[in-house]
Amino acid sequence: MISNIKKAALAAATAMTVMAPGISYAEDVNVAFFLQWPTPNLMAKTSGAYSDAMGVDVNWTDFTTGTAMTEAMLAGDIDISYSQGLAPFVTAIQQGAPLKMIGIAVVYEANDCFVRNELGIDGSNASELEGKTVAVPLNTMADYAFRKYMAHYNVDISTMTVVDQAPPDGAKSLADGAVDMACVFGGVDTKSAGEVGTAIMSSEEKRAANIGSFDVITVTEKFATENPELVQAFMDATKEANEAWTGSDEQVQMVAEASGMNVEDTKTTIGGFVIPTVEDQKNNFFNENGDAASAAASLGLVFSDSTTDVAKTIDSSFLE
Repeated sequence: MISNIKKAALAAATAMTVMAPGISYAEDVNVAFFLQWPTPNLMAKTSGAYSDAMGVDVNWTDFTTGTAMTEAMLAGDIDISYSQGLAPFVTAIQQGAPLKMIGIAVVYEANDCFVRNELGIDGSNASELEGKTVAVPLNTMADYAFRKYMAHYNVDISTMTVVDQAPPDGAKSLADGAVDMACVFGGVDTKSAGEVGTAIMSSEEKRAANIGSFDVITVTEKFATENPELVQAFMDATKEANEAWTGSDEQVQMVAEASGMNVEDTKTTIGGFVIPTVEDQKNNFFNENGDAASAAASLGLVFSDSTTDVAKTIDSSFLE
């Protein structure tokens, strides 16, 4: 499936044999990922291609939010986060976290906020959300979408009761009637919330309002500095997995199992994904005044008045 794995493994092994002064090499690598987020790189996770490419054991741990990924990275439990939301990354950087953005994992439609059907609230009377209770996983891309939706409809968030809940809990709270609206992500939780609620903004309305999302690949500065060859091998294996993706039944089944989803929901979720090529990342996201820096700056304004230069934490050197 991934043609250059053996070459990558040999290169990594050779590099680790001749160690540069001041560079240390990890014996294993800890990677964070999301369940219910069926990206093509999960093929490489399942087949062991990442371990083969990097020449070390790769340990994968699933998380429910990007903020939890950040906490694990700061604790030293996670080295690389795959498909961390841009919002939690920006928030972490503003708080001084030593993290770097090294790639774009996936571009997708902004996360949905579902209003309980019996309330009869949509974009035409969104002001009725004022005073209501909403479940939001704070400092995530779902939180960003929530803020953008409310700003678009001129809804005063300060009048609302905002409950910090991860998507599985938010979807359950919506079904139980404990909240009036829930902002979620992930194929299963989005489907569950959609069974009892209606998205406050349609896909067409999101595009018209220019509200979108993308997730990033992040790494701790320490790990990137001490293990650049391993980071490069990880990115190379990711590239090959993305390029090998055809959407065949076998591949869909593989990533469905790896993400804890059924095939039908996996197809629906992947149908909303755009996986940018390395060239696309270089030319549109990491170029001068590219989407990575501009979107990060926009998020910074939404979540904080901090003057942190997020652009300085963007490192495209591993996109080879």
